Amino acid sequence: MTFEVGDKVIYPNHGLGVVERIETRTIMETTCGFYSLRMADSDTIVLVPLDNVEGVGLRRAIGDHEVKRLFTLLGNGRIDNHQNWKGRFKDNSDKMRTGSIYDVVEVLKNLTFLAQSKNLSFREKRMLDRAKFLVVSEISEVIGDSAEAMDHKVDKALDRCFVNRDRAIARAKTKAKTKAKTTKTATTTMAAKAKAKAKAVKTAKTKAKKVAKAKAPARAAGRTARAS
Repeated sequence: MTFEVGDKVIYPNHGLGVVERIETRTIMETTCGFYSLRMADSDTIVLVPLDNVEGVGLRRAIGDHEVKRLFTLLGNGRIDNHQNWKGRFKDNSDKMRTGSIYDVVEVLKNLTFLAQSKNLSFREKRMLDRAKFLVVSEISEVIGDSAEAMDHKVDKALDRCFVNRDRAIARAKTKAKTKAKTTKTATTTMAAKAKAKAKAVKTAKTKAKKVAKAKAPARAAGRTARAS
C-alpha cells in the first residue's frame, strides 16, 4: 500500500495523521524512504519506513460510506464478555495493534460494558480511553463533525448496544422457556399415549382370556364326544 502527500492515514494505537512529506534519510549508514506523518492529536511528526507500512499496520482513514457500518457495529448488542483478565487483556491488546477501526470498536464495546459492572484496572482503563479516542477522532475527521458531538453520538450508540444486548438475552430466555414447555408438553403427551396403549393391550389380553375361558367347556365337550 502506498500513500501520497496529503493522504489521511491511521497509525495503529496512535490515531490519525496526515502524510506531510515522503523523504529519504540515512540512518546508521542505511538509506531508505520514509513517510513523514503529522499526528492530529499531538501535532508531532512520526516517520514510517516505506518498506514497513504493512508491518506497522499503516492504513488509509475510513471513507464516508463506512461510517454507517461502524455505528451499526457499535449498537448491534454483540459483546465479548471475557471473564479471565489475562485472556481479555491479551485479546484486546491484539485488536488494538491491528490498526483496524472495527477491532478498536469491539474493544470499546467490551470494556465499556465491563466498566458498568466492575472497576477496570489502570491498564484497561487507559486502553478504554484510547479506544474511544481513536474511534471518535477518526469518525469526526471523516464526516467533519466536532469531537465533542461525535463523542456524544458514540455514547448513544453504546447505550443502544447494551439495550439490544439485554433484549437479545431476554428473547433467548423466553425462547428457552417456550422450548422447555413444548418439550414437557410433548413428553407428557407421549407418556399419556404410551399409557393408553398399554391399557388397551392389557384390556385386549383380558378380553382374550375371558373369551378363551368361555369357549373352554365347549371345546372339552367336543373332545369327549369325539372320544366316544
